[in-house]
Amino acid sequence: MPVASVKLQPGFWAERLDVNRRVSIPTLLKQFEDRGILDNFLRVSGKKQTPRKGPLYTDSDLYKWMEAVSFVLQGGEDVPLRSQLDRAIEIVAAAQGSDGYINTFYNAERSGERHTNMKGGHELYCGGHLIQAGIAYYRATGSRRLLDIGVRFADYLLSNFGPSKKPIFEGHPEMELALVELYRTTGKREYLDFAGYLLRGDSARIPLAQRDLVYLFTGKPFTERTKFEGHAVRAMYAASGATDYYLETADAEFWDTLQRLWKDAAEGKTYITGGVGSRSVGEAFGEPYELPNQLAYTESCAAIAYMMWNFRMLAATGEARFADQMERALYNGVNSGMSLSGDMYCYRNPLELTGNPEDKIRNPWYDTTCCPPNLERVLASLPGYMYGTSKDGVLVHLYHSSDVEAKLWDGSTVKLRQETKYPWDGDVAITVGTAKEFALSLRVPAWAGGAVVEVNGKALPERARPESYYRISRAWATGDTVRLRLEMKPRFTSANPRVRDNIGKVALERGPLVYCLEGVDQKVPFWEAAVIPGGPVAEFRHSLPGNPVALRAKGVVRESGGELYSPVRKPGAGKSAELVFIPYYAFQNRGATPMQVWVPYSQQ
Repeated sequence: MPVASVKLQPGFWAERLDVNRRVSIPTLLKQFEDRGILDNFLRVSGKKQTPRKGPLYTDSDLYKWMEAVSFVLQGGEDVPLRSQLDRAIEIVAAAQGSDGYINTFYNAERSGERHTNMKGGHELYCGGHLIQAGIAYYRATGSRRLLDIGVRFADYLLSNFGPSKKPIFEGHPEMELALVELYRTTGKREYLDFAGYLLRGDSARIPLAQRDLVYLFTGKPFTERTKFEGHAVRAMYAASGATDYYLETADAEFWDTLQRLWKDAAEGKTYITGGVGSRSVGEAFGEPYELPNQLAYTESCAAIAYMMWNFRMLAATGEARFADQMERALYNGVNSGMSLSGDMYCYRNPLELTGNPEDKIRNPWYDTTCCPPNLERVLASLPGYMYGTSKDGVLVHLYHSSDVEAKLWDGSTVKLRQETKYPWDGDVAITVGTAKEFALSLRVPAWAGGAVVEVNGKALPERARPESYYRISRAWATGDTVRLRLEMKPRFTSANPRVRDNIGKVALERGPLVYCLEGVDQKVPFWEAAVIPGGPVAEFRHSLPGNPVALRAKGVVRESGGELYSPVRKPGAGKSAELVFIPYYAFQNRGATPMQVWVPYSQQ
């Protein structure tokens, strides 16, 4: 659904998007200016004499920021941001070579190194983000100024590289996503074919003399992969690009691979928060069920990529299991990446913290600045994730008060208004604004047992099954109202026993949100507390920004006495306690304090 088709009304995400627009995007641009990221482009165009600043991939950070602003503009005019973006476009345009090549690192003294470090050079990665920014700006404004910069770079690649030309491969996938979207935007088939060339690496696309390079730089062609391994963000971007490629080609070999990889991720390598990538070494996937809490790497960009990939798998199938994973990542592992104030970011998102002040999880800046602009562009584009269309109607993927004008596949338009306090409340009302026959499909989340669907006040007889779309096909009259009632009961969740870190522990969830304990909220010794799974849980509004629903659960405190080891305690031993849980996304917004998602439980 185009971002411009969905207008968010006040609510959970509207608040986050407002902070993103007012605080996050402007302050990050100031960081770019102060730290020389814009100067890198002025240096290439000869307008400023200064050493290049930052790692070799910093161009991509500016491009993601430009894409974020473009998504804001798709949702409505913002004169200050439009002015700042137009200035940045002028600076970028002046740095492009006459052949279409653009990269501020491989210039001047490094010009001879272009495309010599395909595994780690990030040239295609940066170029891909440039193309995506250009497409977003074009869709927002109708102007091709930024798009044409990306097109010239793509045409430079097509002119110089590929089958029967010089070989090229990328260590960090991203260009595939951009090329498929560029094909959708321009209709030029060569862009789609080049995306396939980058993904396939097989005899159908690559001459024999080049195949050794494929394995050197990419490990193996995408369609030969049987599991996720290595760098989590790169792997998820590759999967996202491959899904886009499948959506345009219906290549069965790609689909078989994608289903195999999704099963590998969802059944053994995904955190309860929707984060992926458990190892700090290589920012990588571990083995199945290797999901440590305190040591979890779970980079913000990895959760974003997992969300993006599940959105594409949803587009390919219409299956709710993909939307459930998308929502899990969005509300938890993605949302935690940006502070409630909008000017601090998490690079990694662990599920447990000791509270050591030296462990600075939230920071205003990172030398590797991939996560902040990535978070900003996802939030700015979020309205486009909430609805979808099929050949016969509209699907509601995510719940938020909003007005949508959906263009159906037959060219007609349907207007809907959604009213809800989700995720704090499970009552969703959708009013039809167009008299027309079509199907309206409402997602029933996997956690939502006992969901009820009503039309004009009358309950429908068919049971609403969790992890499915409830489809209502009828001739609608203007003003018809559909109501979905989801039970928002707090629930305790256990992990597979092969997740060794979580043996004897539970996590607390409510709706799509994962909860955590923070030391600052507790009146008992933090590390000595255990929750009683069967105890009642009370809900209240916390004083954190946005006044989220917090939870009070019964627990016990088992004083250790300071011993490193002690005899096994008898069941029921310990003093009664009350434990306060807040939504995970809000962790460490009040300074350094201990935190844990998975909490010991006591059978009493």
